Amino acid sequence: VYNEEESLPLLFDAIHQALASLSRSWEVVLVDDGSQDGSLGVLKTLAEKDPEHIRVVAFRRNFGQTAAIAAGIDYSKGEVIILLDADLQNDPADIPMMLEKMDEGYDVVSGWRVKRKDTFITRTLPSRMANGLISRITGVELHDYGCTLKAYRREVITGFHLYGEMHRFIPVFAHAVGAKIIEVPVRHHPRRFGQAKYGLERITKVLLDLFTVKFLLSYSAKPIYLFGGAGIGIITFSTFLLLFLFVRRIFFGISVFGSPIFQISAMFFILGFQSILMGLIAELQVRTYHESQQKPTYTVRKTINIFKNK
Repeated sequence: VYNEEESLPLLFDAIHQALASLSRSWEVVLVDDGSQDGSLGVLKTLAEKDPEHIRVVAFRRNFGQTAAIAAGIDYSKGEVIILLDADLQNDPADIPMMLEKMDEGYDVVSGWRVKRKDTFITRTLPSRMANGLISRITGVELHDYGCTLKAYRREVITGFHLYGEMHRFIPVFAHAVGAKIIEVPVRHHPRRFGQAKYGLERITKVLLDLFTVKFLLSYSAKPIYLFGGAGIGIITFSTFLLLFLFVRRIFFGISVFGSPIFQISAMFFILGFQSILMGLIAELQVRTYHESQQKPTYTVRKTINIFKNK
């Protein structure tokens, strides 16, 4: 929730309509991300009106959407967690359908705004380009990473921390631990109150976070593959330059040390060696991270006839 004073009462009614008829327990954790309007006051009123279901977490200042989502996950208790923006563009009426998909055995149900009601040039087009790039780099094919409306089993999203704009990559992290993912079309409505909080400036942040996610997924357990591979490649290039200088010296009598290529090759050789050393240092850090926290390098979906020693 960020400056959604007018939307909150309607959101409250829509959520109640969607969930009240379900034969399961539920709660709504509303995270106020440092709103500057009367949103917090409305949240207090809603919490007093329905103390059984409504929880409120109020930030001291605006920390951003990713931090708000992280807080919502931390303060929630349910086995299934559904994320939802407070701006009424996503429809809570889609929640029962998503829960049905969860009951079919999926770990992640991702919303897809097929008929998106946003400005095409500044929001829809950049989003489509970002979705294609993320899908290609991560290998997790989704049409709409930016749709907040997604359902998760708690067990697949609580083993990592969220920073920056990382909330859109939660399905990627879930996929990394073996989550079964499905994408379903959801309704999308034009914004009724206020204005959009994001624009084109978000693209740079998403791209930088994408580099981070790719590194964490592919090389966090074995960083030597990245640093060592880069080092070997740089040293190989340096070696070819030295061989070129050697051949030129033997057959054409051109001095090796008089050419700037020699300095370049020597510099590349040193850089390659340093990259390998960085990989070894990173390997030590990874081992310290896992062993100090007794953090396993695997995830288990379920066990049969297995009893842990006490």
